[in-house]
Amino acid sequence: AGMPVYVAKYPEEAEILVADANKALKEELKSIKLAPEGVYVQASTLGSLEALLQFLKDSKIKYSGVSIGPVHKKDVMKASVMLQHDKEFACLLAFDVKVERDAQETADSLGVRIFTADIIYHLFDQFMGYKDELKQRRKEENRNSAVFPCRLRIIPTCIFNTRDPIVIGVTVINGVLKAGTPICVPSKEFVYLGVITSLEVNNKQIESATTGLDVCIKIENIGGDAPKLYGRHFDENDVLVSKITRESIDILKEFFRDDMTKENWKLIVELKKLFEIM
Repeated sequence: AGMPVYVAKYPEEAEILVADANKALKEELKSIKLAPEGVYVQASTLGSLEALLQFLKDSKIKYSGVSIGPVHKKDVMKASVMLQHDKEFACLLAFDVKVERDAQETADSLGVRIFTADIIYHLFDQFMGYKDELKQRRKEENRNSAVFPCRLRIIPTCIFNTRDPIVIGVTVINGVLKAGTPICVPSKEFVYLGVITSLEVNNKQIESATTGLDVCIKIENIGGDAPKLYGRHFDENDVLVSKITRESIDILKEFFRDDMTKENWKLIVELKKLFEIM
């Protein structure tokens, strides 16, 4: 695509032709199909803008606004709208253009990221790096809310403390056991025991335990009612499971998919049925 070239034969024609050219440019920009949510894109010329947009489209990166020329405060304000929707898109990709000082100051103040480069691939790398950084930050923010699926069998000869904290030996039947996992007993009307605060193997603390591993766990009564007692509220005949919720499943899907195995997802499906989670 291209723009018509206007040639003024007389000086007094210049102002009129500039207005016509600006009008044609605005119409061209309006014809670009935008997404409701996406990055804001700015380039030095219409041709470079089209090249960048095609690259973003091929890379499956959505864009919600476009402009030509230097980045001004008004451009940053338009990009900042995404802060209300998805922070990932609250950024401006500036391709081969100058960023005015007031624009950068406004961006810093509002929390809008401006990425600049005169090579498309460099701009893409900056944005993808930002996405990864944001994803990692969100993952850390949601770590305490992530409940990994596990099913545990109590080892009858390894009962070390029967009440808050409950300290017992268990075998991981399947799934993955981590500190911070809330535990309940389905066979006893889903009675809630508490949260696993530590795991040990051979007197050494570990971060997680997987299928088949024998491990000593400490369960503390966090966020529950009265502390539960081993031998009264549950015993070695009961299977313990992680207490999952709709919210915890969604968090695993969004932030911890890479940490889950196929077997773990199968267990999630089984526990969903057990807890009657839609």
